[in-house]
Amino acid sequence: MRDGILIGEGVVLDARPASFVTRGLALFLDMLTLFVALFALLFATSGSLELVDPDFAPAIGIALAVLVMVVIPTTVETLSRGRSLGKLALGIRVVRDDGGPVRFRHAFLRALVGIGEIWLTLGSVALVASLTNDKGKRLGDMAAGTYAIRVRGGRPTLAPLVMPPYLAAWASHADMRRLPDGLALAARQFLARAGKLHPASRARLGQELAGQVERYVAPGPPPGTHPETFLLAVLAERRDRDWATAQRAQALAGEQAELLHRLPYSIPDPTR
Repeated sequence: MRDGILIGEGVVLDARPASFVTRGLALFLDMLTLFVALFALLFATSGSLELVDPDFAPAIGIALAVLVMVVIPTTVETLSRGRSLGKLALGIRVVRDDGGPVRFRHAFLRALVGIGEIWLTLGSVALVASLTNDKGKRLGDMAAGTYAIRVRGGRPTLAPLVMPPYLAAWASHADMRRLPDGLALAARQFLARAGKLHPASRARLGQELAGQVERYVAPGPPPGTHPETFLLAVLAERRDRDWATAQRAQALAGEQAELLHRLPYSIPDPTR
């Protein structure tokens, strides 16, 4: 599929691959940013490096190269879910082949393969691979199962998800943990485009997506629930649960950081 994710009655949800020029400019900005970061690190540590044994110079050089070529790109793409500085400036994002957000594994594989196809070959291998792939994938994307899509360019902002009041009690107790990210993204994009679809196509697509989503939700919605209302309730509840999970993780990380900051002084001495 060249222009996005195909579902239902042949309607394409908006996940079109970014153009070659856009991806190239984003890559140039990212590499420029990394070069600036590298020079800043070298300048900041130049005084300390003069005190280091010359035998350690190659190891330090390798460590800086790994930091710039692998660690920083992987961290940025993981935390931003596929949007580095260059991609943010050009309005593109890296997603999985099913349309879901990238994780650490995908970002790490992209950065690792990028050492050879971008840095060591000055981007020539990535250029050839991208030009010969229908989604503009470079070798890192092929290994990770990702590609770059456009996330702006005249498209309206998605309307916020609002939980239907009469489904709130059902949604709060429903099990929807197995719902795939790609299917949730397809449902979200369908709801955003529903008002522009032909009524018959809208009804068929809504029923099909609701049927797919219902396989991952237990118990099912109350009888007579409209497919679009069901999708809206599932996505709103899923968003709220993800937010609550992220907040708990952040709070736990803060508690652990505070505990580590106190160590070892807060540990009782068993000998006394």
